[in-house]
Amino acid sequence: MQLTQGTAEQIMSDLGMEDVPLMEHTPIPTALPNDWFTRYKELCHKFTMSLMDSVQELAFMNLPQNEFMDLLMGRSIPANLSFRFRVPPAWGGKFEIDNMFICWTFPQSQRMDRFLIMQSDAKTVWLPNPAKKIYLPAHTAGGGDGGNATEDRLAQMSAQLASGRE
Repeated sequence: MQLTQGTAEQIMSDLGMEDVPLMEHTPIPTALPNDWFTRYKELCHKFTMSLMDSVQELAFMNLPQNEFMDLLMGRSIPANLSFRFRVPPAWGGKFEIDNMFICWTFPQSQRMDRFLIMQSDAKTVWLPNPAKKIYLPAHTAGGGDGGNATEDRLAQMSAQLASGRE
């Protein structure tokens, strides 16, 4: 289905994701290399190692401390977390860190999949393109009424990271 920008934005709003910026892209059908999965796994590992500049966004995901640290150190990926390509490699996207972001699998990644599938036969598609490496819905990015708990948590985790690197 060919969407206009307004229709694409309305669908994303209906999916509860009105805060996700969209980018227009003309898909370039691209055959994936035979080693695509190996390259993808290596890229995911490099991506997790690049998340040190995104500690604040990660803190708002409210991961348990051990999962938070394991993700930042590239040891393991928490359940319900998805790595996504901004431009899928099958549509001409590159296997590069700048072409990736993470979000919750349920519901955000599943909703993005539905949105992309409905555009599978379009000449021009609208792709979710969060501003940062981590997509958090706008209503969770502000923290809430919990006082300074997130700030305290960040300070504790930063100290632990610093001591682990000495």
